[in-house]
Amino acid sequence: MPFGRAIKKILVSNRAEIALRVIRAAKELGKETIAIYTPQDSGGIWRHLADESYQVSNYLNIEEIIDVAKKSGADAIHPGYGFLSEREDFAKACEEAGIKFIGPSPDALFMSGDKAVARQKAKEAGIPVVPGSDIVSSPEEGLEVAKKIGFPVLLKAAGGGGGKGMRPILKQEDFIHLFKQASEEAKAAFGDPRIYIEKYIQNPKHIEVQVLADEYGNYIHLFERDCSLQRRNQKVIEESPSPHLPDNVRAKMCQAAVAIMKKINYTNAGTVEFIVDKDWNFYFIEINARVQVEHPVTELITGVDIVKRQIKIAEGEKLDIDQDDIKTQGHVMELRIYAEDPFNDFMPSGGFISFYKEPNIPGVRCDGWLYSGCTVPSHYDPLLLKLIAKAEKRQDLINKLLVALKELKIEGIKTNIPFFSFVLKHKDFVEGNINTWSMKDILEEFKNQKSEQLPEHVILLAAYISSPQRASLVNGYKHGNSWRFSSWKFSGRREVRLK
Repeated sequence: MPFGRAIKKILVSNRAEIALRVIRAAKELGKETIAIYTPQDSGGIWRHLADESYQVSNYLNIEEIIDVAKKSGADAIHPGYGFLSEREDFAKACEEAGIKFIGPSPDALFMSGDKAVARQKAKEAGIPVVPGSDIVSSPEEGLEVAKKIGFPVLLKAAGGGGGKGMRPILKQEDFIHLFKQASEEAKAAFGDPRIYIEKYIQNPKHIEVQVLADEYGNYIHLFERDCSLQRRNQKVIEESPSPHLPDNVRAKMCQAAVAIMKKINYTNAGTVEFIVDKDWNFYFIEINARVQVEHPVTELITGVDIVKRQIKIAEGEKLDIDQDDIKTQGHVMELRIYAEDPFNDFMPSGGFISFYKEPNIPGVRCDGWLYSGCTVPSHYDPLLLKLIAKAEKRQDLINKLLVALKELKIEGIKTNIPFFSFVLKHKDFVEGNINTWSMKDILEEFKNQKSEQLPEHVILLAAYISSPQRASLVNGYKHGNSWRFSSWKFSGRREVRLK
């Protein structure tokens, strides 16, 4: 049943950029906001921009968060993404406490969250699924199933997504130990060790469709996002429209996404994910029953504010836009800027931010949470911000992002900005010829070009030595109580002044 009353006060049960995003959207709708933070996040800017903030032990303690919501007078909770956002028990706890959960119903969360159930619902809706199995109870049973499906196969966790519990297996002899690994990882991530098996489609594209649904049975899609460029099964760059995707395939995928959402009586914002083979056949993967990290891509290309729509739907408002009202314009791309060192196997790089400055370019948006003087904790996902840009043509967009990357300043820690500067110039990426395995070759080329480069201090020293001013600088080197000029200090400061 629709909620049917205005929401006055929203608790955001999340952190960092998505907490900030939801707080701002709620304030623009005239709502009061409540932030939560852990001791590690005491300096988080989102807690200062909310009307109230409360410390919690962690972002997964349902009882503690519900208690804060009650004490603070919140009548709704927005879960953001990650943490408790797709937990059926959290949505039920909100319901039992008389607090509106800004997201789908507990039943829809169960059907979308259990990958085996979602897969069955897709079949019932007439949507193609990758050939595969139901839940397998042991590695030995799984091996027999895999033999029937035919190698290569893909192991997937029944209890959750995000690449956890996922293992491609190319050879039969690797099956048993990789199955055990996947099951253990799934149990650690989701509390559910169950695994099912799919035929492994090699080098596919990963394309998802954004859906909005109100509580009166009205559904619309907001077209697709291409998330094919991934590292360790995690999305790195998302864009819309998907390069080279035929219009007839796009239309069928969008219709399929709406069909499965209707099948599970889904409400609010959600995403349906597909893989697409080289012949443009698409197959259902899973439903993400929450706002996605990459939702700004859709917002910029359609003009629809997804987070505000989430709140309005939760209040019981009907969608006031029809499918025919949804148009796309231009091209949009998002880069996920992480605190990680691309020159050291992308190791996490938390610490003190000595200086931060966002680019000031028309058509560029930064969804982040940093400020000069803040500290990036090592306890959580290392996402710092999302750099999103829009242009009329894809190549213009790539050029704009390269400029934005140069203007984006994050000092004090390592980030993956240098890697993005490489990727955006890569031939396959520029041509749009990207699939979920493209990253392997791109990473190899990135490592090779990095190893071929001379260290920066060597380049600077060579420039100094060849400088016409070198002689006069050396002649100025004095002894005794007079000043000294050391060429090594000069090189170490990494500054060459040529006139």
